[in-house]
Amino acid sequence: MKFLLYVMLCLNAFVVGAQTTSGSESTPPAERSGAAMVGRISGVLADSATAKPVPFATVALQSIDGKLITGATTDDKGAFMLEKIAVGSYRLAISFVGYRTRVVDKVVISAEKPELELGRIVVSADSRNLKEVEVVGQKTLIEDKGDRLVYNAEKDISNAGGTAVDVLRKVPMLTVDFNGNVQMRGNSNIKVLVNGKPSSIMARNLADALKQMPANIIKSVEVITSPGAKYDAEGAGGVINIITKKALQGANGTVNATVGNFNRGVGTSLNLKKKKVGLSLSTNVYQYRNIQQNQSTRTALVDGAPASILTQRTSMDNTGLGGYGEMSFDYDPDSTSRINFAANVWGGNFPNNSTVINRLTKPDGEELQAFRNETRFRNPYGNGQLDLGYTKTFRKSGVESPEQEFSFLTQYSRMPDNYFYDTDRYAMSEVVTYRERSTNYSRNNEFTFQSDYTHPLKFNGRKDTTSLKLEVGAKAILRYIGSEFRVERSDDGGPGFTPAPELSNDFTYTQKVYSTYASLRLDTKRKWGLNAGARLERTDIQGDFVTTQTAFTSNYNNLIPSITLSKGIKTHTVKVSYTQRISRPLIWYLNPWVNAADPKNLTTGNPFLSPELSHNTELSHSITTKKGVSINSSLYWRQTNNAIEYLSTVNAEGVSTTKPQNIGQRANYGLSLNGSGQPNKDWNLSGGIDLRYVDFTSPALNLRNSGWIWNVNMNTSYKLPKNYTIQVNGNYGSGWINLQGNYSGWYWYGISAKREIWDKKASLTLGMNSPFNRGVRQTGRQIAPSFTSEFNALNVTRAVRLTFEWRFGQMSSGGGKQTKKINNDDRSR
Repeated sequence: MKFLLYVMLCLNAFVVGAQTTSGSESTPPAERSGAAMVGRISGVLADSATAKPVPFATVALQSIDGKLITGATTDDKGAFMLEKIAVGSYRLAISFVGYRTRVVDKVVISAEKPELELGRIVVSADSRNLKEVEVVGQKTLIEDKGDRLVYNAEKDISNAGGTAVDVLRKVPMLTVDFNGNVQMRGNSNIKVLVNGKPSSIMARNLADALKQMPANIIKSVEVITSPGAKYDAEGAGGVINIITKKALQGANGTVNATVGNFNRGVGTSLNLKKKKVGLSLSTNVYQYRNIQQNQSTRTALVDGAPASILTQRTSMDNTGLGGYGEMSFDYDPDSTSRINFAANVWGGNFPNNSTVINRLTKPDGEELQAFRNETRFRNPYGNGQLDLGYTKTFRKSGVESPEQEFSFLTQYSRMPDNYFYDTDRYAMSEVVTYRERSTNYSRNNEFTFQSDYTHPLKFNGRKDTTSLKLEVGAKAILRYIGSEFRVERSDDGGPGFTPAPELSNDFTYTQKVYSTYASLRLDTKRKWGLNAGARLERTDIQGDFVTTQTAFTSNYNNLIPSITLSKGIKTHTVKVSYTQRISRPLIWYLNPWVNAADPKNLTTGNPFLSPELSHNTELSHSITTKKGVSINSSLYWRQTNNAIEYLSTVNAEGVSTTKPQNIGQRANYGLSLNGSGQPNKDWNLSGGIDLRYVDFTSPALNLRNSGWIWNVNMNTSYKLPKNYTIQVNGNYGSGWINLQGNYSGWYWYGISAKREIWDKKASLTLGMNSPFNRGVRQTGRQIAPSFTSEFNALNVTRAVRLTFEWRFGQMSSGGGKQTKKINNDDRSR
């Protein structure tokens, strides 16, 4: 902690020094061309509110009486250049959609000064209220942003009324199974951010958390396969950043309601943004349903020979209820500062009730056990989070310096995450023979402090402009985790319960992560780009089984390098990158509570896990044509050491125990290809394929499993007359592989239709998932030294939902600066 405070003090001192000296910096004069009668005019266009460059604006050179002489368009850095200008007096007229026209008078080219550098020219957003506007051009569904791939979820009508699981199923490079488990190129250890900041609800159990996030609030999803040093090193597979919808300036809001057989919900949002103050409120209540049926046969092995055979038939039909509320408040004391406060609460109850018919026999068929297990499982969860931050943008030569910024951000979150089950065991004669109940009160308190500073440098020459950006920062994450679990049972099935102290305990766990980073971003006008940096992280861990008085400690340091080199060639971009990632096990993996709701299949955590460390290398190529077609391809290699996987062992009585373990090594070698485009102005088309070879190796367990797997996705929409839009989407996966087993393929498809009504202020969307089949069957086989097993599962996927959305109020362009919270991405670059 002392080290972190020292780094933060150094940052503050550096920032003060930068603010003191920034006003005295000047741009070197341009080299003279030597042509007395032919001159040149150059400059950079920037937004007056955000200080960011304004690309693709029109710069017209006019005579004093307003006649057009020549013109140019600003590049993606906001720079422009007018060449071969005769000696004389002129004026510049600068225009762009959404901005007020800016006129620069007294532009003079003389023999003594043929090259005129106008420096930074600011333009103001046109804040007139938007009335009825017909949008002709729009974002494509998939965008390649160089260091990330972006899926614009708000442009996809099939997401209406669904959950975040439905959204992520359509995102390139991601694979989502029927239970909502997410993998990025075959790796499930992924860091998921919400609006660029970590969310403890996502660290709890990603699959459940995604089911509880309505799709209506998601604007876009960013997939970052090679994160830079500014990101936390957490997440071996990469980073997913879910961007929620934000308000424009003015007063506006939405109301939405969904009815359906699997998804139901109602929500509303209200946004107010004025000159210095911004307020946003939103709330949503929702239900979701899950239906599964499966059958499995498992053979227990002792010294390689069959000892018993367990057959199970399971059926589940559960409906969960949840909701969330969020409030954010922004205040701008002046044009360069912002103070932001945000609070959000998530909560609900996820039941997982089941009926399981069990039959245990000897290998010769003699019956050892036959019973039915009725389980009532509840998971009441919650998450409360507070954010408070301050962001300062510095001035240089009287205007805001682009991207020169300091921020200090804080966050507190508390996540109660409780598990309760009651299980009754019935003999085949329908007599209760055994009862058990368990309570597990689990919580995670997390404090985060973060300080970041960005300092841009520019070097201007005649033929080339090189920009250099320095980013430095420090961060501290303090996690205090607790779990108290109790088990009681009735051995005769009667109403009286007695404690089982051997299955009960109190567990406390503290994890502290201190980090600091530095990175450099270099960009040239010749389209060379270099982003190199390193992040140093220190982790301290203390664990204590309070009841049994068993304690343990652990600490380690990690230096995480990252480097990305890119080159643009006309409409092509080639990039090569390398980074390391680390995955620290959190409460979901660590909690030693034993879930014995199914007495033949026990699951538990492992508090003695070590972190994963992965090496990620990628070579990628992207092209965007003038007609808007975008194609992104990449070759990648990922090797994870000390990999964490859930492994099962089975005893002679046929009881399986599953818990996470450090298995050894996991490697992925793959090729991904994604594309999007518009064959015409009404038709959007996108899709992708990912092919990879996976290799799991565990020398300690003497196990290895490997093979090829692939998945493909497609999404297309067409805009019809009279404000109708139809959309079809689908994906198919060949299955997946882990250390102990192989699983068959699966598919998912949907059809949607949308109608805009009330002068496009409201809409009705009808969505159907898998309308032509009730569900998808999946098979799998596991092999381990202590057992072999096969299963056949049916996941019910046929669903229909109708969503109504009404948008009210007025809005205008220009929402001021972007609010920063605990932010681990580098979107600002």
